[in-house]
Amino acid sequence: MKTLLVLSPHPEIAETIRAGVNPGQFRVIHRVGAEEAEPLLAHGIAQVCILDVELTGVQGIWVVEKLRRCDLKCPIIVYTGAKQSEWEEEAYLRGVTHVLSKPVRTRALNALLERLGPAPSGAAGPAPMARPLEATPTHATAAAAVPLASATQPLHILRNFSSLLSHSLNAEVMLRQFLLQLREIVSLNRAAIFLRPPAASPAPLAEGRRLRLAGALGLAPGLLEHFELSFDAGLGGQLFRLGRILRRHSDEVRADVEAQKEFELLGGQVAVPIFDRDSLLGVAVFDGRITGETFTNAELELIFHLLEQVGLALRNIRLHDQLSGNNEMMAGVLRELNSACVVVSRDLKILHANKLARKFFGQAARPTGEMEFSDLPAALGAKMYQVLRTGAGLASFKYEPEGSPGSIFNVTVTPFQRQDSALPASVLLVMDDLTQSEQLRRLELEAANLRMVKTMADRLAHEIGNAMVPLSTHQQLLAEKYRDPEFRASLDHALAEGVRRVTRLLNQMRFLARDSLIAHEPIPLTSLIEEAYQEARKYQPAKAGPLKYDNGGKPVFVNGDRAALKHALTEVMINALQANPGDPKVEVRLDADPSVADAAPALSIEVQDNGGGFSPEAMLKAVAPFYTTRNVGLGLGLTVSRKIIETHHGKLELVPPATGRSGIVRISLPLDSATSDG
Repeated sequence: MKTLLVLSPHPEIAETIRAGVNPGQFRVIHRVGAEEAEPLLAHGIAQVCILDVELTGVQGIWVVEKLRRCDLKCPIIVYTGAKQSEWEEEAYLRGVTHVLSKPVRTRALNALLERLGPAPSGAAGPAPMARPLEATPTHATAAAAVPLASATQPLHILRNFSSLLSHSLNAEVMLRQFLLQLREIVSLNRAAIFLRPPAASPAPLAEGRRLRLAGALGLAPGLLEHFELSFDAGLGGQLFRLGRILRRHSDEVRADVEAQKEFELLGGQVAVPIFDRDSLLGVAVFDGRITGETFTNAELELIFHLLEQVGLALRNIRLHDQLSGNNEMMAGVLRELNSACVVVSRDLKILHANKLARKFFGQAARPTGEMEFSDLPAALGAKMYQVLRTGAGLASFKYEPEGSPGSIFNVTVTPFQRQDSALPASVLLVMDDLTQSEQLRRLELEAANLRMVKTMADRLAHEIGNAMVPLSTHQQLLAEKYRDPEFRASLDHALAEGVRRVTRLLNQMRFLARDSLIAHEPIPLTSLIEEAYQEARKYQPAKAGPLKYDNGGKPVFVNGDRAALKHALTEVMINALQANPGDPKVEVRLDADPSVADAAPALSIEVQDNGGGFSPEAMLKAVAPFYTTRNVGLGLGLTVSRKIIETHHGKLELVPPATGRSGIVRISLPLDSATSDG
């Protein structure tokens, strides 16, 4: 019993054949594609192969070739619904025994099967190459046999093609050598290769669809100097849409005027796409052979596959150029940086060191001039080794060289880690010289401190001078007016006012210089606010009304330094009284609710005046040292208050006034420093 292997995407053909042949003599096996039939042919199970394919393009010839590679002796019968003479001829050249038209006629099929003979292997069938020469003994076919024989010598072609690897980093030279090899293999007459620009090119999108000349053979250099193809029209557009070989006299070219003009200008007969297996890279336009004959389908198929390998090489060249360009750019950036940069690999080899790094660490006495890992200071080398072994980056740190006192550097060690590796492949050390900047910073700080001392001395001299003027005046009149009761009363007032002003200055200086609490005791907040208000009234000439105090009906105690907190509240209330000197009024509200959702529980004290509210400038500068809108005073009141409150781990802030509202100063103290007695 002989096995008939039917390859068809339609199972109806296999059923028709199964019903038409003698089941005692033939067993019918149906497969959809050549991949599924490969095991049957490779092991000699099938004695006859029946192929359902259209002979209108190169795809059918590819299927025949796959079958022939699996079994060189198995007869192949092709059923086709549409065929062209040139592809039918190519099928015979590839080893097809018979080409029949559909539908399947069982009588004719049985006659062919009997003619193939009883041999299981089908060895009695005609030789694959003899049939087409007898069936179509035309002059063109006979002439094509000689070049085809040379084109199908794979070892010879591969040996010559591998010589292109020596030019694998130079696209222009490689394409030139490739065209010369094609001339040797298939007797190529003229050729032109057009390529699209690299994907990383900064050209606009429209330019990226244009194809420029990359290599030519048999064409004058100046002929194609300004000639381009495009993926949007002409040959480039046809190949972009079809993705296959295009002949000059094909139906697609006859319908495309632009493609006809390009073929005519280039003197070409066929256009072959250049793929890199992912995308269309370019177009190759070829004339016929140097004898004037056209290429056979086998030769074009060979050229197509060779161009695909060239496309892969071109893609690798572009990737190499891109990586090389990026490497040169990064090396240039690192070289020109004003920081010392060193890149070290996992084997502790210096991959890159810029000019400053060689200046700081390089050994001038070494003959090679190359920098080594041992040139790095031990402290920095240990840090880089730690990052290489752990993969964890380090925070920036200060480094002071042992042999260079006064120099200071800021050092950063960054790992370069690949996605597929847990440890870094290399690390980058960046060292910035902060010596001059640190010196400038210290000088600027000293200058700022001197300016602050100057301002403070100026303000203190002015304020103390204001306090001393009445005392000096009374001292001059003391001898002659001491017995005058009115003079003694004025002297008593001047002494009290001067002492009060100087005492306030001393308290401001003392609390401004203090960074910690001297005492820590529970203090009733109600009495503390009353005392602070009475103390503040001493600095307000106009008569102030009684304090309006709202504690929610719940006595509250605070923990801290009584004298410091009293001074802070006094300064806040002095500012509140001065907001409306003609009719000063102060209101204090207390919020001791410990249930705060978004922040730490805090005690809030709001001091509100009846003035015009804070101006935008005052909102920004009121708590800054020496800011004041009055002719007297140092402008340290709210500054000292903020310092005292922050020492108690609290916060002082100015509340932006709403429309028609006066100014509000809010003091917040944490509940661990403020507790209710309830």
